[in-house]
Amino acid sequence: MSSSSRRRHASSPEAGPLDDDDLLCEILLRLPPQPSSLPRASAVCKRWRRLVSDPGFFRRFRLRHRRKPPLLGFFDRFLGLTFLPTLDAPNRIPPGRFSVQHDGDDRSMSLGCRHGLFLILLSKRHHALVWDPITGEKQRIAVPAAFDLEKTAGLVNGAVLRPAGEDQHFQVVLAAADQKHQAIACVYSSKTCLWGNLISTPLPYDEANGIRVPTMVHTDDAVMAGDSLYWMLVGNSCGILEFDLVKQSLAVMRLPVHIGGDDCFKMMRAEGGGLGFLFVPASDHTAQLWKRKTDCDGSAPWMLGRTIELDKVLSLKPEEKGPLFILGFAEENSVVFLWTMIGLFMINLETLEFKNLFKTMFFSYYHPFESVYAAGRSAAFCSDICIVDFSEHVLVVQMMGLSFCSVHKMIVRLDMLFDLLVH
Repeated sequence: MSSSSRRRHASSPEAGPLDDDDLLCEILLRLPPQPSSLPRASAVCKRWRRLVSDPGFFRRFRLRHRRKPPLLGFFDRFLGLTFLPTLDAPNRIPPGRFSVQHDGDDRSMSLGCRHGLFLILLSKRHHALVWDPITGEKQRIAVPAAFDLEKTAGLVNGAVLRPAGEDQHFQVVLAAADQKHQAIACVYSSKTCLWGNLISTPLPYDEANGIRVPTMVHTDDAVMAGDSLYWMLVGNSCGILEFDLVKQSLAVMRLPVHIGGDDCFKMMRAEGGGLGFLFVPASDHTAQLWKRKTDCDGSAPWMLGRTIELDKVLSLKPEEKGPLFILGFAEENSVVFLWTMIGLFMINLETLEFKNLFKTMFFSYYHPFESVYAAGRSAAFCSDICIVDFSEHVLVVQMMGLSFCSVHKMIVRLDMLFDLLVH
């Protein structure tokens, strides 16, 4: 080989780490899960558009961010499951983007959202409908006879979830109180297309309290904390019904405080995990955050954690301190939807950041929708793209929450990984 050819070979540029599609995909998977992230990335170049447009990539993207998805908005239970967005532009989703048709069943009951799926009970047809608002896919499941409304104490609740690491299959759990003062539950698996065994446990009934209605499972959304689902019990006896997904067992537990007729409350996932309870007494404008703490002896008493002065957080004037109502809770984002006289607020209970969504005099019930969604791909985001040049590296970077320092560290780590692969 001549010296000139050796010089040309030595000076030829080596392939950089971002020339590897697999490594680039790993970077793109770590983009923030906001609706505008992937469309902006696809506007960088044809290669990026090809990678992020692949259905397999989007499944991985959704799965990676499933445990901390953004709060896209909420569905109004009493307005035909109308979707109302909560994000600001460019992540705001059009109000009519998600719409479900359930064959005109006039006795349908929405039971809540989880892991990007929505569960609706079609009582007239004795079916449960699992709906993915992002893809539009729907699956109808025949409900076991034990959950026929004529055979229960009047209310059937349930929850949908995806097992850890799953993006294709799901589980549906139905819970109700039968006419024998028992709580019953049953689990459906989309992997086997079968319902499991019926599980039951006695419900408390107090003859002396004068309330002759039975104890029932409330229609509020279930709360998932750890490996358990929780529902409120109302009627003759108030409490909490727990369904352990691992042990496949039911249990009844007490509330942390006495609930008065004008108090508002909501089960929630506690800070740091476990079951929590949000209690807002009618006597003042404070929010008490309770948490169950497991002791060394296995008992789990309730403990009062923080108390939030809502009137100070929201800067309520004396004439604005009317009644408060909790209309929904987003468990992955720790956000509560709180109705006040001056508007509907969403409040992050961890950071105490809040947003006044709109003013309404109508009470409703909201199903928060937390999921990963990619808005329509467009080249309209090019103004948000910048070029970062590091001597031998020229990297097109979408500056969505990535600081200059973070980008530099990412490239250094990729260089180290690339050197290991080469040597």
